[in-house]
Amino acid sequence: MRVVTISATYGTAGSVIGPAVAERLGVPFVDRAIPSAVAEELGCSIEEALVHDDRAEHGLGRLLSGAMRLPTVTFGGVDMYLPGAMPLPPEEFVTRTERMIKETARASGGVFLGRAGALVLAEHPGALHVRLDAPARRRILQTAALSEVSERAARKLVEDNDRARSAYVRHFYRADPADPRLYQLVVDSTTIPVQACVELIVIAAEAVN
Repeated sequence: MRVVTISATYGTAGSVIGPAVAERLGVPFVDRAIPSAVAEELGCSIEEALVHDDRAEHGLGRLLSGAMRLPTVTFGGVDMYLPGAMPLPPEEFVTRTERMIKETARASGGVFLGRAGALVLAEHPGALHVRLDAPARRRILQTAALSEVSERAARKLVEDNDRARSAYVRHFYRADPADPRLYQLVVDSTTIPVQACVELIVIAAEAVN
C-alpha cells in the first residue's frame, strides 16, 4: 500500500495534486476525513475539531501564527485564549490526528495532505514525503489567477496561510516545514505543470522501497 505525504505552501495546488496522485496510486486521499474522524472519536462537533486543524480556514495554526500579536495568548503551560470554550486542550486533538493518520496509513495507505505528515509518518516503511513549494511571488500570482482575486488579496492569502501552517508544525513538532531534509522530493508546482507534478510524485512513490 502506497503512502505519500504532501506538505504544500499556499498557492502550489496541493489540493489538486494530492487527489490526482491518490487516484493514480489507487489509495485514499486523506484530508477532510481527518477532522471528521477525530470529532467522532472525541464526541465533539466537527466545528470544534476544525478549530484545531492546520488545514482548516480558522484552524489552530492561525491562532499560533498570531500569538505574538495577541496579548491573551501565551504558551508554556499557561492557558491559551481561543474563540469559544474548548472541551480539550489542542495537544489532545493533535495526538488523535496523529493516531488517525498512522492507523489509516497502516490499514489502507493514502495520500496525506498537510498536518505535518512527513513528521508523523517519518518512520513508516516505504512512505514518500513530498514538499510543494515555490517563491512567494509566483505563488501569489498563481493564487490571484486561479482565485480571481486581486494581487493584494492573493498576497494576504499566501502570507496568512504560510504563517499559520508553519506555526502549527513549529509549535507541535519543533520543526521547520520548509526543511528539505524532511522530504525525498521537493517540487516547484508553479513552474512545473500540475499534471507533470502528479507524474513525478507517482513515479517516485512507486520507486520508494
